Amino acid sequence: MTSFFEGIGDLFVNHLFWPLDQLRHMHSWWGANFINWTLAAIGFAAFIYWMLQLKKFSDNDEEDKSVSSHSYL
Repeated sequence: MTSFFEGIGDLFVNHLFWPLDQLRHMHSWWGANFINWTLAAIGFAAFIYWMLQLKKFSDNDEEDKSVSSHSYL
C-alpha cells in the first residue's frame, strides 16, 4: 500500500507539477507569475460578466421583490 501512495506522490511531484517547478526557477518575476496573472484576468472577466448579467435581470423587473413573495416571510 505504501508503494501506491509513493507512486501518486511521484506522479504529482515529478510529472504534473513539472511546469510549475520550471516557473519557480525563472529569473523574471513577470514570467514566473504568468499563471497567476492569467487566472486573475479570467476571474476578473468572469466577475464583470456576472455583474452585467445580474444588472440585466434586475433591470428587467420580472422578479417579485415584495415582502410577501414567500409564505415564511
